[in-house]
Amino acid sequence: MEESNIPVVDMEKIDCEEGECEKLRKACERWGCFRIINHSIPPTLMAEMRKVNEALLDLPFEIKKRNTEVIAGSGYMAPTAVNPFYEALSLYDFASSQSLHNFCSQLHASPHHREIVERYGEAIHGLAVKIGLKIAESLGVVVDDFKDWLCQFRINKYNFTPEAVGSSGVQIHTDSGFLTILQDDENVGGLEVLNPSASFLPVPPFPGSLLVNLGDIARVWSNGRFCNLIHRVQCKEATKRFSIATFMLAPRNRNVEAPEELVDHDHPRLYRPFIYEDYRKLRVSKKMHSGEALELLRLA
Repeated sequence: MEESNIPVVDMEKIDCEEGECEKLRKACERWGCFRIINHSIPPTLMAEMRKVNEALLDLPFEIKKRNTEVIAGSGYMAPTAVNPFYEALSLYDFASSQSLHNFCSQLHASPHHREIVERYGEAIHGLAVKIGLKIAESLGVVVDDFKDWLCQFRINKYNFTPEAVGSSGVQIHTDSGFLTILQDDENVGGLEVLNPSASFLPVPPFPGSLLVNLGDIARVWSNGRFCNLIHRVQCKEATKRFSIATFMLAPRNRNVEAPEELVDHDHPRLYRPFIYEDYRKLRVSKKMHSGEALELLRLA
C-alpha cells in the first residue's frame, strides 16, 4: 500500500539514534509530513480528548458561535459554501490560562471537559516543542525558544451525508503555521496529502499514532529547505468524522525569519522578515490558501 511510504519517526529513538534524526530531516525536505509513534501522549488521554471533541461539537449552534475569533480563523468555524460539511472550534494561544478559561466559559464546558483539555494541551504542547527542537537539530540549528511560540488548538467535525460521498470535506490547502500535530479519526479516513510525485495520497487511520505536517512558516524558517504540505479531506462514507489539530504557529511578538545558520552565500535569504499575524491576514484577504501568499514576501 502506497500510504506506507509516508515516513514514520519513532520518538523513543530520536534522542539516541542518529538515523532517526536524519529520517526526520528527509521527511521535512521531501514530504513535509511524517507519522510519529511511541510519542508521549497516553492513549487514555487521547481517547478522553476524542470524547470532549464530540461533546463540544455536538453543542447547539447558539453556544458554539460564542467561540469568538482572536485572529482570523481562531474561533468557531461554521459550515460554508466552500466547506459545507465542516465545522470547528478553536482555542487560540492555548498556553495561556486566560485563553483556556475563555474557551471553556464560552462553551459552558464542564469541569471534567476543562480538565481534559488542559491536560491534553499541556501534553501536546510539550510534544510540539520537542518535535520543533529535533527539526532544528536536524539542520544543525541550536534554538531554545520553541516553548514560547504561539500555539493554537482546533477540534474538527465533518457531517458527511450520503450525498457528500466523493466530494470535498475541506478544500485543498496548506497550514499557515510552523507545524501541525494531528490526532486523526481512528475509524473514518478521508485525509489526503500531496506526495513528492505531486499526486494526492490517501492517509488511512493508524490508531495510536499522530501525523505531523509542516506549514508555510516552516518553509520560511528553513529558508526554503522544507515543504509546506498541501493536503485536503475527502468524504469517503456517510458518517461523522472527528479530528484534533494542534498548530505550533510562529514566534511570539517577533519576526518570522530563517536563523542565521541557514543563510549563507549558497543559500541567500528567500523571504523578508514578517509578523505571523500579518501573514495570516494576507492569506485570508487574498484568498490564498495553499501557500501562494509566500511569493508576495519573497525577496528579489
